[in-house]
Amino acid sequence: MSDLEREMLEDAAKLWLAHDGLWFQEIEKAFGLAKAIELDKNAWERFTVIEAKRIMSRHNIPANGGLTALKTALGYRLYAYVNVQDIVEESPTSFLFRMKDCRVQSARQRQGMTPFPCQEVGIVEYSLFAKTIDPTIKTECVGCPPDPKHPDYWCAWRFSV
Repeated sequence: MSDLEREMLEDAAKLWLAHDGLWFQEIEKAFGLAKAIELDKNAWERFTVIEAKRIMSRHNIPANGGLTALKTALGYRLYAYVNVQDIVEESPTSFLFRMKDCRVQSARQRQGMTPFPCQEVGIVEYSLFAKTIDPTIKTECVGCPPDPKHPDYWCAWRFSV
């Protein structure tokens, strides 16, 4: 991928995330935080599956490819182009996926806002993404707002088989 193509992809990912955030804020203003989170979860139930399937198709990631396939797919998510993330190997049957710098949470922090309580949405998002890659993968939230911020990450997810 050329530098220009990478820059264009990063810009598109930032625009996607900005639209997502603006949409959420409008729903929150109109209906309150609880309803906005409910609707966000509903949208993520569908979007994360679409994203996983497209990544698998575009990058020839095999269905039922286990943790190896999931690690590869996580690197192609739109988030991978706007956030700093890493993978910590735990064992042959599990790994931690950590969002070390989250563009949404960092922006809120800069603006003096409290962290966005994304755990409820994240559980839906990450578990369905992983299950789309391989239905045998289990997802566990290790830490995510509203949990207190860990010094090394904003959120962390354990994936295991």
